[in-house]
Amino acid sequence: MTRRVVLTGTPGTGKTTVSDLVAERTGLDAIHLNDAVADEKLYTERDVDRDSLVVDVDAANEWLGDWEGVLDSHLAHLFDADVAVVLRCHPEQLATRLRERGEEEAKIAENAESEALDVILAETVERFGEDAVYEIDTTDRTPEAVAEDVIAAVEGEMDPRAGTVNFIDYL
Repeated sequence: MTRRVVLTGTPGTGKTTVSDLVAERTGLDAIHLNDAVADEKLYTERDVDRDSLVVDVDAANEWLGDWEGVLDSHLAHLFDADVAVVLRCHPEQLATRLRERGEEEAKIAENAESEALDVILAETVERFGEDAVYEIDTTDRTPEAVAEDVIAAVEGEMDPRAGTVNFIDYL
């Protein structure tokens, strides 16, 4: 079975919830990179305008070491893995999710636009290749159903697929 899975996507697509479910069902560890960045001070500075930390990718990579598990973050695709999964969500539903989390409207708009433009998908395909990326739409789906798709990808029961989700109508 695959031992290193990156679970990436725009904030609000369900990465953390799904990674916990996948870990629970597969026995892999869930590694919440964003928590580690804050807790282990794996950043170079705080972006005041975006109210976020600027990740030191080299420091994070060193902290990860020879890792195994499900690494979730909107930056997870920057790290080596056996499988790359990109969670997607329609920008309107994504905006609703982010509002429920209390995010600022500017950050919500930026993330919704990023999702409509396939930014993280494009970065992931560029790094891993189209034949090694699994794109999964989380819109109107339960975390359990999404986790089942991720497990199918991890276990090789699903063919890689990228570019199957299109939210350009949002723009």
